Amino acid sequence: MAKYKKWTGILLAAITSAGMLAGCGNAQKTEDPGMTETTEKTRVIVDHAGNEVMLPEEIERIAITTITPLPSVYCLFDGSAEKLVGMSPSSMSAAENSLLADVIPELTEVPTGFMSGNEVNIEELLVMEPDVVFYREGSQEEYEKLSAAGIPAVAFSVSQWESDSIATFEAWVKLLGDVLGQEDKAAGITDYGREMYDRIQERLASVPNLNKPSILWLYKYVDGTITTSGNRHFGEWWANAAGAVNAASEVDGSDVEINMEQIYEWDPDKIYITNFVPYLAEDLQNNAITGHDWSVVRAVQEKQVYKCPLGMYRWYPPSSDTPMMLLWLAKTNHPELFADIDMEAEMKDYYKRFYNVELTDEHMEKIFHPVREAAGS
Repeated sequence: MAKYKKWTGILLAAITSAGMLAGCGNAQKTEDPGMTETTEKTRVIVDHAGNEVMLPEEIERIAITTITPLPSVYCLFDGSAEKLVGMSPSSMSAAENSLLADVIPELTEVPTGFMSGNEVNIEELLVMEPDVVFYREGSQEEYEKLSAAGIPAVAFSVSQWESDSIATFEAWVKLLGDVLGQEDKAAGITDYGREMYDRIQERLASVPNLNKPSILWLYKYVDGTITTSGNRHFGEWWANAAGAVNAASEVDGSDVEINMEQIYEWDPDKIYITNFVPYLAEDLQNNAITGHDWSVVRAVQEKQVYKCPLGMYRWYPPSSDTPMMLLWLAKTNHPELFADIDMEAEMKDYYKRFYNVELTDEHMEKIFHPVREAAGS
């Protein structure tokens, strides 16, 4: 465990005090007038849903449900999975096939059986005795069930920052600091992310008449149903930040269902497949998906289909690898403009600096050629 704590010290740096600690109270309990009085301290924090949540002074048991990227962020924040008693099967499928399992192997032993898809079995969760549950803001039914069961529930948002991956990740880390009573901790990685963003924007702006490719996100693709990013999802922000145009930018919504006829009409220059999708680039290029003809789409014909990398977590949503996703995407959208960027060298420097991990050739293969199984169920 010591080696995991070592790189955590590198990852965590102070950026701001959380300022959201609302107060603390004492619940006193006396067994007998002649006995020493014991005090159970509590704290109140405000989560992303605006709820005031009373928490015990010391958090020892944490379950993470419908906010699937958060287990990886939490483990990197805290330096281990020691306090994590439950997480979703989707989070596990990513962890098992990512570098996170190499860095924090005990994470793969965390139970997932209390969840089926996004459904939480409250009875099984109660048996696990969590001090707190982290869930996705907007899951009102889940919040009501957790509250009725007397389980402190903290909401983490994916939508309050207009799909800005850097701002969203920063907000998650700040709220983790509140919950864990470590307000002075935050990821220096968020500062690095903003530096990376500025670095890329400066280079993109150096070309007055930049030819921005149209890109299509295959966000989810299961049983013939295709879901992409509308103008209120992370794909829109990624496209704008990396010098491209989201093919579905005129579609008002977040993750929206589309059909092949719509894709033929858009005829995108490039296609990006997330790790929520089991298909690989060669499946489209070989036209191997039953029921859908991809052979007539420009991106497929020109072999401009890419599978998103998988580092500590899937790179499409906010994650600890967001700066690397931004650089990889900009370089893939504009290979000539970013020809001097050695992506492998950047990755090795980044992982050494923030995780104290020496990436090997095997690691690089794992990151840039993720397996189907990472999509989960």
